[in-house]
Amino acid sequence: MSSFVHTTVLLEETVTALCPRDGGRYIDCTLGGAGHSERLLQRSEPGGQLLALDQDETALRHAEDKLRPYGDRVQLVHANFRRIREVVRELEFGPVDGVMFDLGVSSPQFDEADRGFSYRFDAPLDMRMDQTQPTTARDMVNGLDEAELIRIFTRYGEEKFSKSIARRIVHRRAVAPIETTGELAELIKEAIPAPARRTGPHPARRVFQALRIAVNDELGALEEALDGAFEVLKPGGRLAVITFHSLEDRIVKHQFQQWARGCTCPPDFPVCQCGNVPQATIVTRKPIVPSAAEEIENPRSRSAKLRVVEKR
Repeated sequence: MSSFVHTTVLLEETVTALCPRDGGRYIDCTLGGAGHSERLLQRSEPGGQLLALDQDETALRHAEDKLRPYGDRVQLVHANFRRIREVVRELEFGPVDGVMFDLGVSSPQFDEADRGFSYRFDAPLDMRMDQTQPTTARDMVNGLDEAELIRIFTRYGEEKFSKSIARRIVHRRAVAPIETTGELAELIKEAIPAPARRTGPHPARRVFQALRIAVNDELGALEEALDGAFEVLKPGGRLAVITFHSLEDRIVKHQFQQWARGCTCPPDFPVCQCGNVPQATIVTRKPIVPSAAEEIENPRSRSAKLRVVEKR
């Protein structure tokens, strides 16, 4: 097992957006390399409390060592962030002053070949963020019918060659199961016309993203987690979310707009009949993105967007 090395994205911007203070309570729903968690603890000294969740046991083991100096100011929990309500209730940690999400896959998950996230290494098809869950990418690639594979590649990867890729997979697995990331990446390349392979990112990128999202039910978990996070916030508390692709960002942007929306009556109604009032104020009218310097230092930060909302 290699060491858990992860460069934190939008570190100061995210922590500052949560307005950490002495005595505040904060939740990091995506512990990862613990960069955001550590800075939240530093900025809320001496009495700030932190609850940190992660479904990756490797990340938790790393963070336990990194955050040990903060003692009982921090609690680490092995859980998918969709369970935020339940965890907060069990630990009697709410209501809280701030919640943050740093979505997507951490660098160690990409860089450790045996996790099966990357087309850069030939490894068993896995892609589970929580390795205690039963379903792997191998199970999906070899078990789902052609129509479902097309749906996943189109919806989660926005892959325009979904049909030809799914057809190639089904034909190949009829001969023998597809076992590794290398096999799958080669199949994808074979299914995409040569002109399309010559430009842009690696031809397997979109399908690998789609499978990862499907294996971990990332979008369903995000929708549940946003509702849970907003529920456990106290009035005046803030929710900060870093996204890395348009599917996530669309969900976050839409949910923030829903919370911030007031009256939904037709504009020609002289008096409001719906009674709806805004539940939140959007802090970031436009998302915060990494600086040019951060993009140079950490190329994986280029697609990051930070959105922040404050509960009324």
